[in-house]
Amino acid sequence: MFKAILITKDDVGYRAQVTNVDETALPEGDVHVKVHYSTLNYKDGLAITGKSPIVRSFPMVPGIDLTGEVIKSASPEFKPGDLVLLNGWGVGESHWGGLAQEARLKSEWLIPLPKAFTAKQSLAIGTAGYTAMLCIMALQKHGVLPGDGEILVTGAAGGVGSFAVSLLHQLGYTVVASSGRLGEADYLKSLGASEVIDRATLTQPGKPLVKERWAAVVDSVGSHTLANACAATKANGAVAACGLAQGMDFPGTVAPFILRGITLYGINSVTQPKQKRIEAWNQLATLCKPDQLLEIAKEISLEQAIAVAADLIDGKVRGRVIVDVNR
Repeated sequence: MFKAILITKDDVGYRAQVTNVDETALPEGDVHVKVHYSTLNYKDGLAITGKSPIVRSFPMVPGIDLTGEVIKSASPEFKPGDLVLLNGWGVGESHWGGLAQEARLKSEWLIPLPKAFTAKQSLAIGTAGYTAMLCIMALQKHGVLPGDGEILVTGAAGGVGSFAVSLLHQLGYTVVASSGRLGEADYLKSLGASEVIDRATLTQPGKPLVKERWAAVVDSVGSHTLANACAATKANGAVAACGLAQGMDFPGTVAPFILRGITLYGINSVTQPKQKRIEAWNQLATLCKPDQLLEIAKEISLEQAIAVAADLIDGKVRGRVIVDVNR
C-alpha cells in the first residue's frame, strides 16, 4: 500500500482525497518508480479542483511531474536504483501521475535525472522551467538576440513566467515582466526583470496593430493577452505561446503576421521527443542557479497539496510548488 491523491467521479460527485492505494491498482508500464517528489502545476490544479475537464479517466492520480528511484524495470534503459525524471506525457490526465508514493510508467517517458541537480532541485524547475526553456529555445532558433530589444514575459509571477524571466536575464536579454500581482514586483526584479507592468494593459480587447515594442514574447496566458502581445511585437519578431491562464481563445487578427512578418510558435511540452527534452535540461543545467531555485519554489506535503491546488487556480501562488510525497 502507498499514499496517493486519488481523484474520483461518481454519483456522489467529483472529489480528490489523499488515500491508501494498493500497488496492484497501478496502471501498466515497464518501469516501477518509488516517487521522491512531485509538483503542483496549473494543470494539476485544474485536475484536483475539477475546474476543467483535464482528467480523461477515473480514478486518477494527478501530478504531471515526478522524480524518483527505479524499483523494478523491464526496460534495458533503466535498472533498479537509477534516478529518473518525468515531465508530461499525459501522466496525471490519462495515466496515473506523480502525486503518489509510487508510479508505474513507460520507459520512453523517462529521462535520467540530470547530474547537475538533486531530485528536489529538478522539480523546483519541473515542467514550468522545462517549458520556459522550450520557449526560449524557440526564440533562439528564430534568431532573437539580446541586442534586438525587450522581451515580454506574461504571467510572470507564475512558474513558467518566473523561470522565463530568470533564464532570459541570464542569457543577456532585457526582460519586461507582465503580472496581475504588482506586489510581486521586487520578486520579479530579483529574478532579472528590468520593468514590471500591470497585466491589465494587455488583458482587454485591443487593436490589430499597435506601436512596435517587443523583440519577442513568452506568453503563458493566451486570449487577449496573447493577441495584444502579438500586436506590439516588432517586425520579424517571435512569440512563443505555451499557456492559457486567461483563456483558450485567440481574439486577434492576421495583421501582425502578414504586415509585420512575426512568427507565433506553439510550445507543446507534453510529448517532446527524448532528445529535445535532454537538450532543454542540458541548457537548464548551465543556467539555473541552485540557490535561486529555492527562491522560486516552496515545498509542501502530500496532505497540503489539495488545498494549495485551489490557491494555485485562484492566482494566489507565486513561483513553483514542490510536493514531498513521503511526508
